[in-house]
Amino acid sequence: MLEVKDLTVSYGAIKALRGISFEVKEGEIISLIGSNGAGKTTTLHSISNIIKKQGGSVLFNGQNITDTEPDKIVSKRLVQVPEGRRIFANLTVRENLELGAFLRKDKPGIKNDMEKVFELFPRLKERIKQIAGTLSGGELQMLAMGRGLMANPRLLLLDEPSMGLAPILVDEIFSIIQKINKDGTTILLVEQNAFKALSIADRAYVLETGTIIKSGAAADLIKDSAVKEAYLGG
Repeated sequence: MLEVKDLTVSYGAIKALRGISFEVKEGEIISLIGSNGAGKTTTLHSISNIIKKQGGSVLFNGQNITDTEPDKIVSKRLVQVPEGRRIFANLTVRENLELGAFLRKDKPGIKNDMEKVFELFPRLKERIKQIAGTLSGGELQMLAMGRGLMANPRLLLLDEPSMGLAPILVDEIFSIIQKINKDGTTILLVEQNAFKALSIADRAYVLETGTIIKSGAAADLIKDSAVKEAYLGG
């Protein structure tokens, strides 16, 4: 479904990604784990073409999208939920969700997907007329994910969905991620909480200073002594 080949990104003299390659197959949850500054968010931004790549290619469903404009990438149903939520704070919950479907013309499908979002996130339905900037941290994350789902993605890129959330909310968000996947959406997950990320993933890649240093089944990586020591608290 997604093929990333020899991806290279630099910020000035700093090499953020050093020719990384990986793939995401349809129906999978794939996790990218690594410490701060490893290149996880840069990887997602490169796939979405939010930042310029110096080299490499990105293929989605067999199509080369390396130089495709970000809005055209969304229209191909590859959608990113950014780190830090990035919701429109002065708009209502409903308006934020409607903006997620901005590129769509299928009104019945949009209405149906809005109902699906409310099934996943009942609190958003309760707060449908509320100004988004007044929501709690957990509700903001739910809104950001709901807005992404309104674009009807085949592949959803999730960037640090648990950041800043209380442990009980982290569990809830990860449970919802699994449900989204079971409902037919493939997921590429970037996450600082390596244990949670590996616990729900099919496969995973470990990034270190812009290089993939390990990859494999998530169940194997969670038992790997080097991964445990570096990312799982020993």
